[in-house]
Amino acid sequence: MVPEPRQPKNPGALRWKALGWITLAELLAMSVWFSASAVTTALVRQWHLTLAAAPWLTASVQLGFVCGALLSATLGLADRIALRRLMASGTLGAALSTMALLAFPSGGWVAFALRAITGACLAVVYPVAVQWIAQWFPRQRGLAIGILIGGLTVGSALPHVLTGLPMVQNWRTVLGASAGLAMIGWALVVWVVPHHPGVFHPPVFQWTRIGAVMRNRPVMLANLGYWGHMWELYAMWTWVPVFLVASEATFWHGAALKTVAGAVSFAAIGVAGFGGALVGGWAADRWGRTRATMMAMGISGAMALIIGTTYRQAPVLTVLVALVWGISVIADSAQFSTAVTELSPADLLGSALTLQMAVGFLITIGSIDLVGWLQPLWGWEYVLMVLAIGPLIGIWAMARLRHRPESYQLAHGRR
Repeated sequence: MVPEPRQPKNPGALRWKALGWITLAELLAMSVWFSASAVTTALVRQWHLTLAAAPWLTASVQLGFVCGALLSATLGLADRIALRRLMASGTLGAALSTMALLAFPSGGWVAFALRAITGACLAVVYPVAVQWIAQWFPRQRGLAIGILIGGLTVGSALPHVLTGLPMVQNWRTVLGASAGLAMIGWALVVWVVPHHPGVFHPPVFQWTRIGAVMRNRPVMLANLGYWGHMWELYAMWTWVPVFLVASEATFWHGAALKTVAGAVSFAAIGVAGFGGALVGGWAADRWGRTRATMMAMGISGAMALIIGTTYRQAPVLTVLVALVWGISVIADSAQFSTAVTELSPADLLGSALTLQMAVGFLITIGSIDLVGWLQPLWGWEYVLMVLAIGPLIGIWAMARLRHRPESYQLAHGRR
């Protein structure tokens, strides 16, 4: 039973405190997302995985997330269950399903099913956290959600730090530590995050409205921009750490290689990503959503094209490109869903946002698997270039949106 704290006398004075605690809780919960991916090399040996199966350490989480998100939206869980209880349940489920992997040292289909369950549980963590922040921030919502997404990037990168710690020397301790961090996140949601006394009704998802969403040209252009962004984002987060291990193996060995690659991966995905999320929100408010997203995708696409040229050539340059990529690849993430909220009629909003997210995470499965399939054929020098396809499509979509009259609805006229 999740207790409800006493209502504060002045909810407005506590909103930044609430943002901080919700972001920290989400950050800790999201540490389980890439927990298995961070120890891919060890699990490939331990579970005797083929090259085709290895990418599903991440892709199964993505698939579970999509199924969980669709089920949650269809049942209207966010409208039926208090957001605190819903987020706490998802966080606890993600922690327990990750911990359960330790009971299957030989892997097998159950291990991948547990990864999918983890994704399904996280589907009521991140989206619910966004809705919870929206409840606290009727104003300055863009900045607040940008901070929350920054927390998501740091949490996603945490397992890469764990792999480099002296006291975390094998895949079991990485998974166990990630699950432990998620348990701390659960405790924060249950007992620490301030209670908001207001009533919140999230946008309603209806399968029958999907057709109307797809016929709405401005909304679909914003969705297409998001889908191009998602083609790149999670594949970059999945494969850049593996790329860094392979690239730095010429210069570092053994424990030093794990530490260096883990630190750079955390810096590129987590630290740089947090900064990118904040800068992206600020830039969109100042210069407009289409301009900011096109700028971010242009930079991230360029990094996808050139990072392979640094493979085993210049470690400093590799790190620099990875950091710039980490900043730019997430900088536009919050702007696509925000654009949909500004462009979509109220009766379509819930369906439009759910369609955007579900298709976006399904697309990530394709790009993650494609890189894994092409890498033995193309090599690390060229394979990550395929991720630039997403930003190219996204830039085209946002450019088309910018030239439509509806674009003046974005960011108070700053299209």
